[in-house]
Amino acid sequence: MNRTAKTLLITALVGVVGMAFRVSWNAQRDIARAVGADHTAATLYPFVVDGLMALALVATLVLTDDDRRFALRVLAGYTAASLVLNYVHGLLPALHTGTAGRMHLADWAPGNWALVLLATSLPVGSIYFGSDLVAKVLHYRPVAVADQDEMILTTVNRLGSDLRKSATPIPPAVPAPAAVEAPDPAPAVEPSESAPLEAVAAAVHAPRRATGRVPQAARAPRPVRTPDQLLNEARELTADWPDAAMTAEGIRKAVRTSAANGRMLRDALKAERAGGDSTGEVAA
Repeated sequence: MNRTAKTLLITALVGVVGMAFRVSWNAQRDIARAVGADHTAATLYPFVVDGLMALALVATLVLTDDDRRFALRVLAGYTAASLVLNYVHGLLPALHTGTAGRMHLADWAPGNWALVLLATSLPVGSIYFGSDLVAKVLHYRPVAVADQDEMILTTVNRLGSDLRKSATPIPPAVPAPAAVEAPDPAPAVEPSESAPLEAVAAAVHAPRRATGRVPQAARAPRPVRTPDQLLNEARELTADWPDAAMTAEGIRKAVRTSAANGRMLRDALKAERAGGDSTGEVAA
């Protein structure tokens, strides 16, 4: 709803409430005269009843919990009292002339006493309940609502930071040492029997770094293939290769060995294909 529509709606509401107050004001003014109020008091009397109804309605929109229920009870009570006074005004045609002074509001004496008590107690109740409602509204602090908003904001911020952390790319894992064969692998270091048990335990349970190269001492021992094993493996892998593909680099990548071994395997395989010596010794 745009601003113009809201303005028209509020204007219409104020107009309807104003006309309804004017109708109720006429009845309550005549009732006030019937219970002994003078001209000025009778004129102000409707503001005491219907005015407190408006105040209680505003309080219900501001207050919460027990205070809001109290404001609703005040609103309901004064609405019922205004309805009774308007109803009695409709039953007594003598009140409509505007010149009638004090008179009985009911032919039955207990009923008249109850109506007079109701009409005369409403101003006193307006003083008490109106002051209490105003004090509650002025001292009201929406602490719970503020704490809830702060908690929601903190949760959103925390979730946002968690999302940013989860969106951070994870660095690739260090490739397994067994995937690449070094030309000169270092021998595996085993703890001697004379080393203290504490030092061995510390070496075994030491935390592994997340990034960086793995120390040589921490690498697992890899099996070293003999020249015959390398040649047999290269012969199986390159059985269907053309002569143009028989390069040292291609053979090295296929067999996963060093560059020197790749060159030696290339020469041996070419010699085999050319009918040469196939038992050439290959360096490890």
